[in-house]
Amino acid sequence: MRLIALEEAFSIPRLSDRFPGLTDLGPIPVSPEFGRHVARRLPDFTELRLPEMDRYGVDVQVLSHTAPGLQAGLSAEDAVAAARFANDYLANVVAEHPARFAGFAALPMQDPPAAAAELRRAVEELGFRGALVNDHTGSRYLDDPGYERFWTTLEELDVPLYLHPGAPPAEQWQVTDGCAELIGPTFTWGAQTGGHALRLLYSGVFDRHPGARLILGHMGEYLPFMLSRLDSRYATLAPGRTLDRAPSAYVGTNILITLSGVQSPAALAGAILAIGADAILFAIDYPYEFTGPATTAFAGAALSDADRHKIAHGNAERLLKLRPWTESA
Repeated sequence: MRLIALEEAFSIPRLSDRFPGLTDLGPIPVSPEFGRHVARRLPDFTELRLPEMDRYGVDVQVLSHTAPGLQAGLSAEDAVAAARFANDYLANVVAEHPARFAGFAALPMQDPPAAAAELRRAVEELGFRGALVNDHTGSRYLDDPGYERFWTTLEELDVPLYLHPGAPPAEQWQVTDGCAELIGPTFTWGAQTGGHALRLLYSGVFDRHPGARLILGHMGEYLPFMLSRLDSRYATLAPGRTLDRAPSAYVGTNILITLSGVQSPAALAGAILAIGADAILFAIDYPYEFTGPATTAFAGAALSDADRHKIAHGNAERLLKLRPWTESA
């Protein structure tokens, strides 16, 4: 069975040397050993990455520049230049290993027209399968009216946007004071990125752009498990902005999810019950998560053959327009 992993990070030493903030994830407490593990693997494609993929049966990684990436306080001018450099670099990597890697574009969201133009270039000229953005850019979220052209371009190109955590926080959460363990992937990233996705939903982005698809990692940043509450609370809101559908109806249609970083058959079973297997895609979160436990957890999940194939590769092949594959191919 083919296995396609959608949230797999890389870095570019030359670009990181010029803009050190591109790989600075801030005050997240990690062990020195883990820091070295990640630092060695991020810029590598062939010495460690491909052998690990082979060892655990991962056929394709969809690569994206590591967080915080271009959202790390760059000026608009620098972000435009860095995005072009990063995307050209990744295109060369994919060209060297076209059967094993695909690409998500990095985008200069500091300049919305330039972001739309770079997305079009990356898809139409470089062959990328979509884009990945690391949450907000400064204090600007993607429901800002200035991004309407970007959403139109995304819809026209018929590619997804992966909304990933990792941007420098727009504000300090007092709940993390004295408890740094909550910062980052343990808690704040999921709440912040899930909140960003809800801003898009409630502001009507998906009503104005019904063909737009947003991908959330980490089993959907809590959202699949909140659908009934979203609907019940929406029904009690004071008159104001209205949606074409109930909030839950956008999750599983416009908003898709991956398994990245959540190695839990129980959570996967709940997500399938909530939004359906057609809206779920396999991912690892390499090198921040370990490939072996991720593939083992997926293999151990109680899934029908049809659902397992959808999540492992079928949904990615359809969404990203990757070459279909069969057991007999």
